[in-house]
Amino acid sequence: MVTGTLMAPGVLYRVIYGTHDPEPWQKSLLTVRPAILQSYRRHRVRKADYPAVLPHEGSCVRGSVVSGLTEGDLYRLDIFEGDQYSRQKVKVQVLKDVGLDQAAEEGKTEVVEEVEAGTYVWEEGIDTLEPEEWDFEEFKRDKMKAWMGLAEDQRNSVEVDEGFADVDRAVAEQETREKLHDPMGGRGANGHITQQLKDTAV
Repeated sequence: MVTGTLMAPGVLYRVIYGTHDPEPWQKSLLTVRPAILQSYRRHRVRKADYPAVLPHEGSCVRGSVVSGLTEGDLYRLDIFEGDQYSRQKVKVQVLKDVGLDQAAEEGKTEVVEEVEAGTYVWEEGIDTLEPEEWDFEEFKRDKMKAWMGLAEDQRNSVEVDEGFADVDRAVAEQETREKLHDPMGGRGANGHITQQLKDTAV
């Protein structure tokens, strides 16, 4: 089974294995390669950390294509993405000699092959999105550790309760001031999506 994903590997591992750094044998089950999804655009979701992908002529989205996912893995990914997205079949171009985090030079990127994959397409309408593109570099810098289940203290990076303690604390403080808003869309430690993932754990 091949599926496209815009997730960084650490977030993908956390969803399907429960940790951002699974055992080597678990990592070896998956092949993650850099890829481009043509004629789609990645938008910022209003008041959220995560992006939305929608069809858009003349644009493209850089991500990864993952092979080796089981039906169980896909089930967990579907739960994680929630009702805001639907998994749809698309064609993606696999890139040669480009690292997952390496910028692909426009016009100089060699495409190895085109494969059919599944990717998660936004279902909640364009009015829920900001006009500018979602910035993966900004996400890596400011949000990635929380989504991978890590927090940083003054000494080093340490694992915290379910990895979402910082977000949960911020949400709890906000509850008394305004209507509850979860920037992780139910994917925080106490969110309904995280609870569903726990319930499906073997």
